[in-house]
Amino acid sequence: MLSKAKLKYIRSLEMKKNRKAEQAFVAEGPKVVGDLQGHFTCRLLIATAEWMNENPAFVADEKCMVTTEELTRASFLQHPQEVLAVFSYKEEGCNPLVAADELCIALDDVQDPGNLGTIIRLADWFGIRHIFCSQATADCYNPKVVQATMGALARVKIHYTDLVGLTALLAGNGIPVYGTFLDGEDIYDKQLSANGLIVMGNEGNGISQAVSKQVSQRLYIPNYPKGVETSESLNVATATAIICAEFRRKMRE
Repeated sequence: MLSKAKLKYIRSLEMKKNRKAEQAFVAEGPKVVGDLQGHFTCRLLIATAEWMNENPAFVADEKCMVTTEELTRASFLQHPQEVLAVFSYKEEGCNPLVAADELCIALDDVQDPGNLGTIIRLADWFGIRHIFCSQATADCYNPKVVQATMGALARVKIHYTDLVGLTALLAGNGIPVYGTFLDGEDIYDKQLSANGLIVMGNEGNGISQAVSKQVSQRLYIPNYPKGVETSESLNVATATAIICAEFRRKMRE
């Protein structure tokens, strides 16, 4: 049975200030919860009897068998999926000079949780292990972000930092800093490196002026056919997918 105190605790984690204070977040569904197991400590697991019986080895500090109705009351999803878990997290530091050896992503005030979750999932698909976020970027432990990642949080490390300082440090060390601009070079004609930082900007404003000053490689994703009127811009997650795919394609050449 799910107590009122446990229900209140789970629901409180919808708010960023509570997640930060508790250093905890909520994940839901067999796929997401299963992928995060072993990468984060599970504080509380609530699940249906059927899921519990099928997953007896799942490790959690506390387990609670619930009815579908109880799970629905606790869930942040429109259609709850058998299991919900509260995981602990730690804010991990990372030396940004990792971009000297591998490809990383930076997000400059990306606001939409769906976009952030999709970008984390894309990073996982394309083998990008570090994403550096501005302080104003959406919280990666927001329930909507966690669900959109489809478990990619288990493999992609998210770091919140001062992007102006980070990009200045990389540029000062001769590490490529890429960004997309309307006056950039055609990405399909551009020689791309296997390392460096790809900066993606805010949904409405793009890359901030302060960060754009540190971008050494300005890229442009051309529309098709050239010269024909099309949409004004691409969704940031869609643009990230195109850019990552092109970087990886050129690594194979």
